[in-house]
This record gives sequence, structure tokens and C-alpha cells, in this order.
Amino acid sequence: MLPIYIVNNFGQFNHLILRTLRDMEIDATMIPNSTPPQKIAEDCRGIILGGGPSLERSGNCDTYLDLGLPVLGICLGLHIIAVKFGGEVHTGRKGGYGPVDVDICEHNDILKGYPDKISVWASHADEVTKIPEGFTLLAHSSICGAEAVAFQKMHIYGLQWHPEVSHTFEGKRVFENFNQIILDTL
Repeated sequence: MLPIYIVNNFGQFNHLILRTLRDMEIDATMIPNSTPPQKIAEDCRGIILGGGPSLERSGNCDTYLDLGLPVLGICLGLHIIAVKFGGEVHTGRKGGYGPVDVDICEHNDILKGYPDKISVWASHADEVTKIPEGFTLLAHSSICGAEAVAFQKMHIYGLQWHPEVSHTFEGKRVFENFNQIILDTL
């Protein structure tokens, strides 16, 4: 079976995403965000767009969203998704990493099995301020109106928070759910 590709956008937790998936015995490989889309289309079964410092350093990532593969965007990955599909990203009211309580308003396939409120670890230096047309709001918090979104018919999901860090409540569940989404599309 082909691996899930984790796109390294120079974020401090991208290697932790890889480690988490491998610990879960999910085949995954880290790739640079300069990898040609053709190679990705041929060599993987799903994509995780990792975090990073800025949209300007996100390389080819927006073109990866045209490949028809399931995609999970984490932090900057969510921002790449939002901008690609006509949403907006602006500086958040709260910056830096820290805990936040998230209200899940739509328990779809990526957030299946979670309670209505969870504590997560997130950065809100930048955040989605306008959700793209056709996307569903999955979660919000008191400091961010779009903590998670989905374009389910394309199997594209985005989270503001970091499921790979131990501070996030049952973060591995997101990766289990994403892996199941990929398996269901094969």
C-alpha cells in the first residue's frame, strides 16, 4: 500500500506528525513542499499538509489540492486550503501556541468519535476568517471562528490545531479517522 505523504512546510511539529503516524503503524513519508505534483499523484494515497511559518513559504502545496487525493491540512495546511478555494486568512486576535477549548459543531468523518468539546493545542497567529464556499464548519472556539472545516465530497479537511502534540485531547483519533477516509476512497 502506498504511504501518506506529509508535506513539510518548515513547521516545528511536522516531524512529530510523521512519528505519530509511524507509531500508529500507518505508513507515512515526509516530503519537501517543493515536490512536483506528478510525483505525489503517483506515489501516495493521501496528503497531510503540515504546519509552517507562512503561506509565502508553502511551495507547491496549493497544486496538491488538485490531485483528487484525500487531504488533511494542519494549521498552515488549513490556511493553504482556505486560500486555494477562495477563503481568507488574517492575523488572529491571539498569537503563539497554547491551549484552547474547541466546540465541535459537526461530527463528520474526520472528527468522528469526539465529544462536543475538546481541549487542543493550537497557534492562532494566523487563522481562517472566511470559510470557502462549499466548505462545512466543523469546529470553532471563543477565539477563532474556524477551528476546523471540511469539503467532504473532495475529502479535504483542515484543522487549526495540532493533533500530533500530546497536549491535544485524543489527537491520534484525527489520524485514525483520516486513514479510514483514505481507505474508504481506495
